[in-house]
Amino acid sequence: MLKNQGSRSSHHPSYEMIRDKILNGELEGGTKIVEEKLASELGFSRTPIRDSIRRLEYEGLIVRKKVVSPTEKDLRNLFEVRMLLEGSASKAAATFLSDKELEELKECVDIGRNGSFEEIMSANERFHAIIVNASNNDVMINIIDRMQSIIYLFRHTVVFYNRPFLIEEHEDIYNAIKERNAEKAEALMQEHLQKDLEFCLHLLQRRQ
Repeated sequence: MLKNQGSRSSHHPSYEMIRDKILNGELEGGTKIVEEKLASELGFSRTPIRDSIRRLEYEGLIVRKKVVSPTEKDLRNLFEVRMLLEGSASKAAATFLSDKELEELKECVDIGRNGSFEEIMSANERFHAIIVNASNNDVMINIIDRMQSIIYLFRHTVVFYNRPFLIEEHEDIYNAIKERNAEKAEALMQEHLQKDLEFCLHLLQRRQ
């Protein structure tokens, strides 16, 4: 989890409940979000529901009062930003990551090989967060943080559908960072995210 995400714990429970309905597919892409209906279903007043919807709009899961239904262009735009930022962060990680953080990164790789679905999802998020935080760039961290929920949608896709070589790529990135090879770490992260994009696009096209 990114270091500036701790504030999320202060959000009203309705935020996580609505977010999870979107992430697990209960509220499908294109579904119109109606405050009164959600307030009634979840047993909350309209004020926290309205605040939760605003947060989800900020994170990109709700657009113009509808659950986001990402297009090919949306995916390409999102991953282009991630490749630039996380590629740069990987370069920084190769220079600045401590031995303890390297151990945590390796642990994420190991869990990716042997963990349950939920453990792998958590380890995947942690792997990328450790690297992004290594940038020590608050602007970069905040941009990635803002995209976390929409990133989760695609992270769920690549883990659930067992994208080939996902964990092997994480291990290659880890090794490059451990070897303090900044240019290689940057290139490997960008290639990794490019393959995530291609995998998600393939699934999107199959569903159309």
